[in-house]
Amino acid sequence: MNTVRVAGVGMIPFTKPGQSEDWDVMAEKAIRLALADADISYDQVQQAYAGYVYADSTAGQSAIYRVGCTGIPIINVNNYCSTGSTALYLARQMIEAGVVDCAIAVGFEQMMPGAPGIVFPDRKTSMGYHFSKMLEIQGYDDSKPPASQLFGGGGLEYQQRYGTSDETFGLISVKARRHAANNPLAVFRDPLTLEEVMGSPHLYGPVTRFQACPPTCGAAAAVLVSPRFAACHNIDASVEIVAQVLSTDFQSTFDGHSMISVVGYDMAKAAADQVYEVSGVSPDDLDVVELHDCFTANELLSYESLSLTPEGTAERYIRDGQNTYGGKHVVNPSGGLLSKGHPIGATGLAQCYELTHQLRGTADKRQVDGARLALQHNLGLGGACVVTLYGKST
Repeated sequence: MNTVRVAGVGMIPFTKPGQSEDWDVMAEKAIRLALADADISYDQVQQAYAGYVYADSTAGQSAIYRVGCTGIPIINVNNYCSTGSTALYLARQMIEAGVVDCAIAVGFEQMMPGAPGIVFPDRKTSMGYHFSKMLEIQGYDDSKPPASQLFGGGGLEYQQRYGTSDETFGLISVKARRHAANNPLAVFRDPLTLEEVMGSPHLYGPVTRFQACPPTCGAAAAVLVSPRFAACHNIDASVEIVAQVLSTDFQSTFDGHSMISVVGYDMAKAAADQVYEVSGVSPDDLDVVELHDCFTANELLSYESLSLTPEGTAERYIRDGQNTYGGKHVVNPSGGLLSKGHPIGATGLAQCYELTHQLRGTADKRQVDGARLALQHNLGLGGACVVTLYGKST
């Protein structure tokens, strides 16, 4: 089995809906940036994986054809919010298995303003299991965005278990904006005070509007290679994918009575635990983490599902500054989904972009000193969770 190296990454600035270029143009730019970063040409790529949610079938071909038409396999990927990291997962598998030596994963999304809604109202939703469980546990409010009720419900359940204050959740948004101020590719870079966060319109449970990620347009890409390919082409591929696991829901998601399970805690914990077991790395060894903070509630829950802090201690972890520079882990130095933005198909690859630069030592003002191990967590309800551990190759 090959080890897999990240040879190149590319990402364009994320923007608000209505301010972006077309999805295929964004994807092309991200691909060209990743190829240039790897210092290879497109005709050296042997397979491509294109991730998106809101585009027609074979949109990946339309985007990639702008870079070149070489007849290689192009596989389109849709795994909701974990789409980008699923594309990365598939590319990594092929190189690890020795099927190819060079593959590219690209993710892109051109979103509409406002909270995502039901795309096909004339048929069953793919989220039916999760919505039915939410209805059983806490009911449904037609006036609130569905996702805010799902993740807000998870946050509310956590509060009921451990007595966590509303303000603790709000502090996550304050931290996200503070980190994003140093990210020129983030959509929201202006600081927020805790008072502003808590004073924004209430959504559900502890979650307010400034604790929800914005609809965003953007694209990101990564070139993965085998060590043999890197050596043959004199590529500086100093970042390695040490371990990667994709997990889906367990029966506990639907048999229990827990919104925390409904929003992906169980599958995230299972994926993270497997990554730690396979790699021999402890959560305490991690330097930097990019996790799926679609809502502040999910960031807080993810601290514990990823074992960054023991169950029931997330409030102390936040209040003690263990989730930022100078603390135990630097979480979402990019600003995360809350501030960098969440163009659904691109998010997992944007996380890869950030962590690759962190491990290379090229993250500029966001740089985590001495970063050698980095964890990525990308969650999609419906559901799928990809957890990836990156390290500096020797």
